[in-house]
Amino acid sequence: MRYALLVQGGPYSRQAAHSALRFGEAAIARGHRLETVFFYHDGVYNAARLAAPPQDEPHLVDRFRALHDNHGTQLKVCIAAGLRRGLLDEREAARHGKQGHSLEAPFELTGLGQLIDAGLSHDRLITFSP
Repeated sequence: MRYALLVQGGPYSRQAAHSALRFGEAAIARGHRLETVFFYHDGVYNAARLAAPPQDEPHLVDRFRALHDNHGTQLKVCIAAGLRRGLLDEREAARHGKQGHSLEAPFELTGLGQLIDAGLSHDRLITFSP
């Protein structure tokens, strides 16, 4: 089965992001494909490249990145939600005159059309919200 996940909760503030990650890892372990994770609302904070959680907590950004590196999962970040919350890739930072960026590959800024496409092109789209 081909899965897409919609993550609307920020890391460490609610359980949504961690639950989505664990679900994705479990689905892959059972032979399913996790093709897309779409981060929306406060869920975009799961893509912040400067996240540095304490060593005794799971590093959600690195674990989502591992899904991409090990299984080819696309990590899509809503551009409107990201920009509102200060998550910019290098291109958007330059376009808005900012000196630094807070989002980098394999996470990519994209529009809501990609979320709709995920809902239409995958067998299941599962939402994780606070």
